Amino acid sequence: MSEFKIHNSLTRQKEVFTPLYPGHVGMYVCGPTVSGESHLGHARPYITFDVLFRYLQHLGYKVRYVRNITDAGHFEEEGRAAEDKIAKGALLEKLEPMELVQKYTNLYHWAMLQFNCKEPSIEPTATGHITEQIEMIQKIISQGYAYEANGSVYFDVKKYAENFKYGILSGRVLEDMLETTRELENQDEKREKVDFALWKNAPAEHLMRWPSPWGYGFPGWHIECSAMSSKYLGQQFDIHGGGMDLQFPHHECEIAQSEVAHGELMARYWMHNNMITINGRKMGKSYNNVIKLTEMFAGTHPLLEKPYSPMTIRFYVLQTHYRSTLDFSNEALQAAEKGLQRLWDAYAILQQLSYATNGTGLNEELDKQVQQLCSECAEHMNDDMNTAKVMANLFELAPVINSLRHGQIKMHEISEPAFNLLKQTWDTYLIEILGLVPQKAEDSDKLGDVLQLLIDIRKEAKGRKDYATSDKIRNQLLEIGIQLKDEKDGTVSFSVE
Repeated sequence: MSEFKIHNSLTRQKEVFTPLYPGHVGMYVCGPTVSGESHLGHARPYITFDVLFRYLQHLGYKVRYVRNITDAGHFEEEGRAAEDKIAKGALLEKLEPMELVQKYTNLYHWAMLQFNCKEPSIEPTATGHITEQIEMIQKIISQGYAYEANGSVYFDVKKYAENFKYGILSGRVLEDMLETTRELENQDEKREKVDFALWKNAPAEHLMRWPSPWGYGFPGWHIECSAMSSKYLGQQFDIHGGGMDLQFPHHECEIAQSEVAHGELMARYWMHNNMITINGRKMGKSYNNVIKLTEMFAGTHPLLEKPYSPMTIRFYVLQTHYRSTLDFSNEALQAAEKGLQRLWDAYAILQQLSYATNGTGLNEELDKQVQQLCSECAEHMNDDMNTAKVMANLFELAPVINSLRHGQIKMHEISEPAFNLLKQTWDTYLIEILGLVPQKAEDSDKLGDVLQLLIDIRKEAKGRKDYATSDKIRNQLLEIGIQLKDEKDGTVSFSVE
């Protein structure tokens, strides 16, 4: 089998993955800022790196997967006017900051459960690691790469660039940035416009503030990940992941801080998933074009034609390579829904089949094709985690499974090793690695009970001659693909389109 290769954003090329310590992998992924509800754009990194976590475990590695919660300090670089997103959200929702954090952390965990994402090994919070962040800032100051101004601390980017390779990840050139960086309010306390905050001074009325050697304040966004990753994974670790939008400034700043504090690059491999777009524009709160995950599941957003299940969204994300852009459309989601159902149907058939044949006449070409399509799944995953090609192979195998059930292909036409490999491949890739699980039988039963309740309510409405309610139930069920038929004897049957 080929070696596992990943595209390293640091070197801009595919490289064979070799961990620092044989058999062990340290992986850090930037988690959510819990100032609001997660949206469809956020789903992509969560699902992408869940598959990476699963695949590394499948390869036999013991993985320590650290994914943080940003519950303080995430703000845009706007001088002393910088406003913590958590504090701002708490004011808007009239909640205590930690009440807001708990609300959206719970909602985030619920969404991860719906997507069948595995829990990380460690899930540290920014507010739980203020001490570590202050210690790291003090070390950076002692090295001469940060300075205090009016109770805030800034990283000296220009000095860093004199001794280290600035822009190593993002490709940014400092000279260009010094010329083009826009003037922002209250930047006079910085030495250069490009300097970023490690610690921000906070007045007494600020909701989230902690004591520090520089006075009361709160940490910068970038220092949080540097401090937490080094605490749990060491000064250098294997993989750092996140969305492509985090390459600059977040990940570039992480590299700079950590290199000064520890004297080496923090992560050896950097992996970035591409964006989900709507009409070619990145999905993000700043563009006012987000679709919240609860809206996706319920179908309540104006851009949605219907609800989409978490597994449909997971399939939709994984059917495109993680480094390619993925444009939102109802057509794409509905195609994903149908495609996923095809795979589930084939998987259910495969679970019922067993190899037993008295016939003769091996179809060598078919046998070879089945074994090749199965073995190629590992090759595709090893080629920078190409889930799209894995799915393509499963779709090619689905007709073979269907034909085995209906007798167009006789069991004796493929060998027992090929049949066993076929079953193993679907269990390994569809369920274990891609994490696509069929709808639970009890969920189907519950949905059936709900449908029967609606049928009963409609029958009662008709009995009262409340035809408006009766027609509304029938028409709205029809819109989601469930057709009710009134029989002559008064019973109601239904069919799912």
